[in-house]
Amino acid sequence: MGVQIDDEGASNEAILRVKSSSSAASLASAISHAVYDGKKVTLRAIGAGAVNQAMKAIAIANSFVAPRGIVLDCRPGFTSVQMPDGEISALLLRILVH
Repeated sequence: MGVQIDDEGASNEAILRVKSSSSAASLASAISHAVYDGKKVTLRAIGAGAVNQAMKAIAIANSFVAPRGIVLDCRPGFTSVQMPDGEISALLLRILVH
């Protein structure tokens, strides 16, 4: 399963849309590569399955970046997303790099 990436603004931010069918390993790879490129990374997940995959991906990405002395953290938040059948809430997970 692929990872959908929305590059925002001056390509300094990557918003990764997560589905319950997203591969945690592929998502982790996308997170780590965006961090290496100096981008601000945000994961957007709708539904419990998507949140589960997002959290697993953050844990895996931490193991990818650790050898370079990087530690990832996340700050959760909410947003509203307009869908064809109305507006729904989505969880945003902003990745913080230490």
